[in-house]
Amino acid sequence: MDLMSAILEPANLHKAYRRVTRNKGAAGADGMSTGQLKDHLTAHWPALRQQLLDGTYQPQPVRKVDIPKPGGGVRMLGIPTVTDRLIQQAIHQVLSNLYDPHFSPHSYGFRPGRSAAQAVKQARAYMESGRRWVVDMDLEKFFDRVNHDILMSRLARRIKDKTLLRLIRRYLQSGLMDNGISTARTEGTPQGGPLSPLLSNILLDELDQELAKRGHHFCRYADDCNIYVKSKRAGERVLHSITGYLELRLKLKVNHEKSAVARPWTRSFLGYTVCTSKHNIRLRPAAKSIEKLRGGIKSLLRSARGWSISKTVAELAPKLRGWINYFRHVDVKGVLEALDGWLRRRHLRKILWRQWKPYARARMLMRLGLVSLMDSYHRLKCAS
Repeated sequence: MDLMSAILEPANLHKAYRRVTRNKGAAGADGMSTGQLKDHLTAHWPALRQQLLDGTYQPQPVRKVDIPKPGGGVRMLGIPTVTDRLIQQAIHQVLSNLYDPHFSPHSYGFRPGRSAAQAVKQARAYMESGRRWVVDMDLEKFFDRVNHDILMSRLARRIKDKTLLRLIRRYLQSGLMDNGISTARTEGTPQGGPLSPLLSNILLDELDQELAKRGHHFCRYADDCNIYVKSKRAGERVLHSITGYLELRLKLKVNHEKSAVARPWTRSFLGYTVCTSKHNIRLRPAAKSIEKLRGGIKSLLRSARGWSISKTVAELAPKLRGWINYFRHVDVKGVLEALDGWLRRRHLRKILWRQWKPYARARMLMRLGLVSLMDSYHRLKCAS
């Protein structure tokens, strides 16, 4: 069976449909929601399937969406239509089975059974082995600058189904819809569709293989790549050499301002950083991660005027639960305790204080078991 037929197998399509509808997501350029997809497929799938088999299917333009980045600037997303998300997801499932077993064990992003936590723990293991310098490489606008010809040549090494190769190239070249105007694309694979993460791993696997061939110790998560070495001088050689490889071989641009050879505890990797003693390397959330959480909490609470404390807690809980789940591997528990104290002292207690009637505040403090009533009253009054 050729790959295109495997992609269009009912079992594979049903799995892709469940994934797309479960993820929901914004509508594409045609305005169709995931809730409308079933009726659309019922009416049009036989024709769409035949177009896919005979190679005449034309993907629709992706809808451009700019989202702010934590460090400033914007990240461009390209949102495909739900029909194209279904087809891309079906392609992803088949190609992932084909490619993933051959990917480097040092690649952690967008792969089944792999996670950012595993990458961070492996990075710590490198530091504990004595590699306490990091080559922190930043690829400038990676997803926007993928060279189509180079990516297609790498795909053609393993994929022999020409109909599928043509379809993937059409997805790469499908227009970018912005304010009703579609612009042709000659490079890049914008984030937002199910296929882009896999294509990025296929292209960057060549970097992984080159690093492994040179004997380097590294972790890569999507376009985030850290190489761990034993000296600054070695790191500078590696940065110069790998920059040349990326720019000449893969036509990718390294951001020289953001890339550096430095001590790991002065940098962050996937939201984490480390603190160190002579023998121990301990994980902790990076300062930017903490500030981003605080900013999100402050923004939510600014819009929470008039909410009850129970509603406020209900709104905060998913945000806090997700953050704690991601950073559950930290070894420095004092950071989490400080955040907990900041949230309770600076926000939740203030909400309660403002909700109490002025004449009832003393009684409420006593009910909560505060013994030194006047001291507590004065302290909370000053805080408000």
